Amino acid sequence: MERLTVEDLKKIKERQLQDIPSENNIHLYLCGGTGCHATGSIKVKDALIQEIVKKGLENKVKVIETGCNGFCAKGPLLLMQPGGLFYQKLSPEDAEEFVREQLINGKHVERLLYKEPGTNKIIPAQKDIPFFSNQMPLVLRNKGILNPESIDEYIAKDGYLATAKALFEMTPEIITDQVKLSGLRGRGGAGFSTGMKWEFARKSTGDMKYVLCNADEGDPGAFMDRSILEADPHAVLEGMIIAAKAINSHNGYIYCRTEYPLAIHRLEVAISQAKSYGLIGKNILGSGFDFELEIYQGAGAFVCGEETALMRSIEGKRGMPRPRPPFPAHKGLWEKPTILNNVETFANVPRIILNGGAWYASIGTEKSKGTKVFALSGDINNIGLVEVPMGISIRKMIYDVGGGIPDKKKFKAVQLGGPSGGCVPEQYLDTPIDYDEITKVGAIMGSGGVIVMDEDTCMVDMARFFMDFIQDESCGKCTPCREGTRRLLEIIEKICEGRGVPEDIEKLEKLSTVIKDASLCGLGQTAPNPVLSTLRYFKDEYYAHINEKRCPAKRCVALLKFEVDPEKCKKCGLCSKSCPVNAITWKKKEVAVIDKAKCIKCLTCFEKCKFDSIF
Repeated sequence: MERLTVEDLKKIKERQLQDIPSENNIHLYLCGGTGCHATGSIKVKDALIQEIVKKGLENKVKVIETGCNGFCAKGPLLLMQPGGLFYQKLSPEDAEEFVREQLINGKHVERLLYKEPGTNKIIPAQKDIPFFSNQMPLVLRNKGILNPESIDEYIAKDGYLATAKALFEMTPEIITDQVKLSGLRGRGGAGFSTGMKWEFARKSTGDMKYVLCNADEGDPGAFMDRSILEADPHAVLEGMIIAAKAINSHNGYIYCRTEYPLAIHRLEVAISQAKSYGLIGKNILGSGFDFELEIYQGAGAFVCGEETALMRSIEGKRGMPRPRPPFPAHKGLWEKPTILNNVETFANVPRIILNGGAWYASIGTEKSKGTKVFALSGDINNIGLVEVPMGISIRKMIYDVGGGIPDKKKFKAVQLGGPSGGCVPEQYLDTPIDYDEITKVGAIMGSGGVIVMDEDTCMVDMARFFMDFIQDESCGKCTPCREGTRRLLEIIEKICEGRGVPEDIEKLEKLSTVIKDASLCGLGQTAPNPVLSTLRYFKDEYYAHINEKRCPAKRCVALLKFEVDPEKCKKCGLCSKSCPVNAITWKKKEVAVIDKAKCIKCLTCFEKCKFDSIF
C-alpha cells in the first residue's frame, strides 16, 4: 500500500498537470453517467477507440470516460479539448466521420453540434451554450472533465488538499466554525445549518460517533446525488473525512440505494483507491487521525431518506422513523452521536475548507448561501443536472438554463421539492431560489427535484400522481400518514373519475391540516403539500372536475368524450388507422365516426389528428 504524505499529493498534482490537452494531446471526454450509458455511450466509446486506432491516432488522442456531464437530454455527449467543442447525441455510426473530419481534417461535424432551440443556430463551444454558461458549478466543478475512477485526476483538481488542511492546520472547533461561517444548509431537504449540526455532535460525549452520508435519493424526477457520485465520488469522501475530524468520529457509512449500481461501483472504486493511498483508514496522511468508511445498500424505501429511518435500516431493523428528541447529534446510529448529511452537502465541504467560509458565504442570498444543484425534468427543452447560485429566479433557471417549454407551449406550473413539495404557478416565476422565499409560495427547496409542467397538464391529476407515490411509500408507523394519505388519495381519485362532490374540497383541506400537524416524521408532515398547493393556485380545475365533470387539460380519461368535428375533418383516415381497438369507422372521402362503446379513451386519435378535428 502506497501511504501518501501531503508532499506526495502535491507531486501527483504536478505530474497530472503535465498531461494537459494540446494539439498533440487531444482529450475526448465522453459522458459515462447512467443517462448516457442508457443512450449508448459505451458503444460510442468502443467505436471511437477502434476508429482512432485504425487511423493510427492512439498516441495523439485519448478517450476519457467521465461521469455525468449534466446535459442529459443531449446524450451521449462528448467534450473535445483543446477547444472545448461540444458534440451531442452521438452514435457508434458517427465515429468514423468524427475521426476523419474533426480529428484528421480539422473540420466540425456540424450535424452533431449543439443547435439553439427555435433558431437552429449552431454553438460549437460548450462554454457558449446557455445551458452551461448560465450555471455556477461549485459542487459540479469536475463534472464531465475527469475520470471518476482515477484518484490521481481528482488530486490534480486540488483533491484531498482540504483534507490535509483540516487534519494538520485546523482543530475540530475551527472546522466547525468555518462551516458555520459559510452558511451551508443541508441540501437534503430540511435546510438545517450544517455547521450547527456538526457542533452539536462535536460537543456530544461518547466513545463512538458516526458520520453518515444519505445517498438514498428517491424523489420522482430527482437524480442529483446519483450524478454527483457517478461524476466526482472523491469529493463526497473528502467531505466526510473532514466532517469526521470536526466531530471526532472514526467510522462512517454511505447509505446508497441498490438501484444506483453505477454510483455504487464508482464509490467502491473511490474508497478502494483512497484506502490504498492511506486517505481512508489508519493514520491518514501521517496525521494520526483514523477514519473507516463503508457503503450500506438500501432496498429503495423512500422513507429511508428520513434520517432516523435510515439509521434504523443500517442497524438491520425495519426502516421506520422514531420520535425526536433525542436528535441524532446526541443519540443516532446505535444510540451514538451521529451526523447525517446528503451527497451534495458533503461535496460542498472541501471547497469551503480550502477557500474559507467567508468565500462561500459571499455567494447566494442573506439566508441561503452558496449554490444549489437541481434536476430539471418534465416539459422543458434542456432536461438535465444544473447548478445555480442561490437567489437566481425560478424563471431564469427554467428559461435561461432550461431552455423553456418545448413546442412553444405555455408554462403552467413547476413542482419544487419532490413529492413533498408544491406546485408553483406562473405568477411566482420571479421568486428567488431561496429556502425561505420558496416556502412562502407553498413549495419547499427539497433535495432539488424540479418538474416543469406545460398547459396540457391536469393539476388535479398531478396531485393524484404525487399522493399515490406518497401513500405507497408511507412506512405505516403513524396513523395520520398511513390512513390520512390513503383518504386523500381516494378523494382525489374520485374527483378525477368524475364522482367528486363540492364537499370534497373542504374534506381535502381539513384532512391535509390534520396530517401536517399530527404525522411523526417529515414525510408525513409534508405529504399534503401537492394537494394544498394545487388547491391554492388551481382550485378552478377541481371545481371543473366536480361541478362540470370536465377536465380542462383533457387528461383525466374518465371525463373525456370524443367526437369528430365534421367541419374540420379532412377525411384522411389517420385517426382510424391509429386507433388500437378499431373504435373509429372511416371510409374514403367520408367523415370518421367514433364508436363510444368501443372507445378506450387512450387519446391516440386526439394526438394523431393534425387538423384538431377531434374534440
